[in-house]
Amino acid sequence: MSTTSIPGAPTSISATAALSSLAASVRGRAIFPHDPDYDAARTLYNAMIDKRPAVIIQAADVADVITTVNAARESGIDLAVRGGGHNGPGLGSIDDGIVLDLSPMRGVRVDPVARTARVAGGANWADVDHATAAFGLATPSGTISTTGVGGLTLGGGVGHLSRRFGLSIDNLLEADIVLADGSFVTACEDSYPDLYWAIRGGGGNFGVVTSFLFRLHHVDTVIGGRTLWPLDQIGDAMRWYREFIVQAPVELNGFFTIMTVPPVTAFPAELHLQQVCGVVWCWTGPKSQAEAIFAPVRQVGTPLLHSVQEMPFPALQTAFDALYPAGLQWYWKTDFVRELPDAAIDLHLEHGRRMPAFRSCMHLYPIDGAVHRVDRNDTAFSYRDATWAMVIVGVDPDPANTGAISTWAQDYWEALHPYSAGGAYVNMLMEEGQDRIRRAYRDNYDRLAAIKARYDPANLFRVNQNIAPAQGASE
Repeated sequence: MSTTSIPGAPTSISATAALSSLAASVRGRAIFPHDPDYDAARTLYNAMIDKRPAVIIQAADVADVITTVNAARESGIDLAVRGGGHNGPGLGSIDDGIVLDLSPMRGVRVDPVARTARVAGGANWADVDHATAAFGLATPSGTISTTGVGGLTLGGGVGHLSRRFGLSIDNLLEADIVLADGSFVTACEDSYPDLYWAIRGGGGNFGVVTSFLFRLHHVDTVIGGRTLWPLDQIGDAMRWYREFIVQAPVELNGFFTIMTVPPVTAFPAELHLQQVCGVVWCWTGPKSQAEAIFAPVRQVGTPLLHSVQEMPFPALQTAFDALYPAGLQWYWKTDFVRELPDAAIDLHLEHGRRMPAFRSCMHLYPIDGAVHRVDRNDTAFSYRDATWAMVIVGVDPDPANTGAISTWAQDYWEALHPYSAGGAYVNMLMEEGQDRIRRAYRDNYDRLAAIKARYDPANLFRVNQNIAPAQGASE
């Protein structure tokens, strides 16, 4: 076999022929390492991850997805599936393999009568919010609108609407999926119910989702914004929050944060670069009740800022977009949390004071309310009994600071992990090993592995938080 030293290029004549045949067979673009826009096409949201695929297929339609999946399976070339590209460890790409990039497939069709949205597999949440807001509708998603619909949904989907309407997967009515054998199926309660169960939390292990059908809810304007306290008041603020949020009406969502105030015009200049703790609010209940709902908040400690106002829901969804553009260095650590004891609060203060860069932060996302109405075994998402999903992220634009932000996030996580529920939210995992993946699914893991063996026995879809096919379970 002939070989080449070009990074990202195929290493054999047979692989070269397979990729050339694939490129000629798709309607979308095939981008190779020699193409001038290759570097732009391979760039991921997390600039800490630098991968050089052999080819990037920017799929134009479902036929391109089927063709690419078949080519990868038949050639034995590794395959990665990319949606929005936000994945922390960069599992939407792979060195020397095929990247199936769904980003050209971004259509959203809203049915305002049925209150559903059909969303193509490459869309991001900004696409969805734009389409649904015109009808005064929304579905639960995340907190940054540039996040891909596919990745966030398949892992669970925690965000501003979770307490009232559940996770993204709790509003997923059906999904069109290209399986490892190239077949095309629709998974829902009545068709491929095992697959429908698995994709609601099991990630991209079971196929390529080319479209999602979501249930929509009446969400037009919301009351959203922030309350911030000096970081040294975290004891008062977090002890109050841990009691308040779980008793609050489900129409109120508020995630707790430790952050540095960014030097942007959205914040008063005198607060710029101050270390603070706070809550980011979203009230979807009657506007007439908002004043009473937020009245207790202003009585806690000495707030530096209490700024909540009426806004379109997409405005809240995009509030963090400018602060976290593509191209920053990211390091994520995550756990589920049931309780916030005083000892844990002390550790949050200790490590919050050590934040190495102003974009670094800690978030506690509530996952009670409507999320708890679904049994932990009714979907692959297992931690229905948790109260929060915690994420600690070290973020900085400078590659020279990757060590500092990674060490800070790791040390912070190690200190808090003994107070966790023991498992992780897969959407916020780095590459942390099989044990962490198993703990993320707990007693759902074996069922997932059996379903994986049924639909992907050769583990074609393995560039993800991988669930290995159960041995002898493919019949």
